[in-house]
Amino acid sequence: MTHQPLPETDRPIRPTGGSIELRGVTKIFGSGDTAVRALDDLSFVCPPAAFWTIMGPSGCGKSTVLHLIAGLTAPTSGAVLVDGLDIATMPASEIATLRRRRIGYVMQSFNLLPFLTVAENVGFPLLLDGLTDGECRRRAQAALELVNIGHRAAHLPSHLSGGEQQRVAIARALVIEPSIVLADEPTGNLDRANGQAIMDLIQQLNEQLGVTVLLVTHDPTFAACAQTILRLLDGALEQNANRSRAAEPPSERTGLS
Repeated sequence: MTHQPLPETDRPIRPTGGSIELRGVTKIFGSGDTAVRALDDLSFVCPPAAFWTIMGPSGCGKSTVLHLIAGLTAPTSGAVLVDGLDIATMPASEIATLRRRRIGYVMQSFNLLPFLTVAENVGFPLLLDGLTDGECRRRAQAALELVNIGHRAAHLPSHLSGGEQQRVAIARALVIEPSIVLADEPTGNLDRANGQAIMDLIQQLNEQLGVTVLLVTHDPTFAACAQTILRLLDGALEQNANRSRAAEPPSERTGLS
């Protein structure tokens, strides 16, 4: 089934894809006999508007890659570049601004604030960035409509299903109009049907909005939705398998029902 166009909103979100590059990145946690080498001389270039997945066994460094790109941790050595900027050399305040304005992050556990409504959760990053309440509400509703959950804007997260909560988390990542979305096992807490719906949605967002997506997953079926799969083993690149969706007949692509 071909993808249906994303819903129109009164303020269409039009992010442009950003580039990601790791150059000889090593990350070591701890020191001495207890040191753990999470990444070992890892290099790759993810171009703008790409959809890539990272696979590998537990502890191979998948989440560490996302943390480095988001500036949540610094490499022990090497360079991490977002749109050509080496974030490892940037002051903490500039990294926070970059993350707040250009990098959307989706986590397995949703991380929604239980005492805020859906709309308030989505608008919270904008509030932290100093936007007015009215602008936060307007952009939050547009992001919710984009992921087909606008009708739940006034609900608390506890009133939503797991799949609905993950849509809210994706809307929160999109509301800043990022150039890059990082997704860490976004289907990990969902059943198969909801997991597939979330993967279809992420694929749509990449195709129709052009946002760059780097996604961590253990599931080979979900990983196959991407154009490129990076396989990590013990913190190093094991295999780089390219897979072009553009070459597939439309009838072989899945879509949201």
